Amino acid sequence: MEAIEIGDSLAPLDAALEALPNTPAVFALWPREGDPYLSKTALLRRRLLRLLKEREKPSRLLNLRHTVRRIEYWLTGSAFESSLVLYEQARRHFPQTYLDLIKLRMPPYVKIVLGNEFPRSHITTHLTQTGGLYFGPFRSRASAERFESQFLDLFQMRRCQEDLKPSPEHPGCIYGEMGMCLRPCQQVVGAAEYGHEVVRVADFLRTGGRSLLDAIAHSRDRLSEEMQFEEAARQHKRYEKVLEALKLRDDLACDVDHLNGVAITRSLAPDAVEMWFVRDGAWQRPQRFGFEVREGKPISLDRQLRETFAAVEPRKLTHRERREYLALLARWYYSTWRDGEWLSFESYASIPYRKLVHAVSRVAHPEPRPV
Repeated sequence: MEAIEIGDSLAPLDAALEALPNTPAVFALWPREGDPYLSKTALLRRRLLRLLKEREKPSRLLNLRHTVRRIEYWLTGSAFESSLVLYEQARRHFPQTYLDLIKLRMPPYVKIVLGNEFPRSHITTHLTQTGGLYFGPFRSRASAERFESQFLDLFQMRRCQEDLKPSPEHPGCIYGEMGMCLRPCQQVVGAAEYGHEVVRVADFLRTGGRSLLDAIAHSRDRLSEEMQFEEAARQHKRYEKVLEALKLRDDLACDVDHLNGVAITRSLAPDAVEMWFVRDGAWQRPQRFGFEVREGKPISLDRQLRETFAAVEPRKLTHRERREYLALLARWYYSTWRDGEWLSFESYASIPYRKLVHAVSRVAHPEPRPV
């Protein structure tokens, strides 16, 4: 953090503003009393000149020249870094209203409510401590609802939202009549049998669909070997239906407890990038990755990256911090202003280092845009 103190005389202010870099930054303008004006910008010098430069003619634009007594600013290397710094400073200075200040909305998830005797799914924007499997984050609620509707067609888990009181006299619903629900409401199955279907649903989400695809493929191949071609064709259609459902997942969507990846963005330091780690759905401390030279020779990128990832230590966050950092990641990833690259992987034991080397190289040395 750097600061500019403004005394009783405003004469040095313009010179100080002109000396600022025109780079991405987060800044806070402090008045004599009260809370600061906190914001981020892609061009620091231009933005502060608009807010603080003396104007010859009256204007409707906001001008804080005669109010501000101190300027604090944090230079950043990317829009993603700016959004994180803004979040942390807003949370520090405005602990009650910081989410509204930075307009951060929580992304939607598909939740399997495992704490219920007869589990069901629903869309939520809250990651809580209560038992459940969270699949996301999705781009929008509509996107999450489309995926939920399609993957539920593959199973017989209930879709009703009521707290069930099973009884033979229960009226049931259309899904039960169509054979798309096991009808626990009408006591057609008990809690144990219904629980087996929920386990299949949870495995489907946790494995990204592989559990169901592998089972169908095995059945299809066996039927084909036994020359039961009609049944094999029927299983192949099921296989294609599963693939169609999986296509409706947004790119970040997975079992949140197994969300692993790294965001790679530009850095203020030359010949370096910033790496922002997510491990098991939790935000980790970022690291600056530079291209080291030892004894006059460059070190292998693969080797440096392995050392960098080996140094990432699991970090414990509160449920609120975890939820909000994932919201920042989702907002950046699904935005039109996304800069840098995101690389996801199944676990920190199976990192695709070759892809990672290429991603780091692309961010560190971007190709020039055609004029």
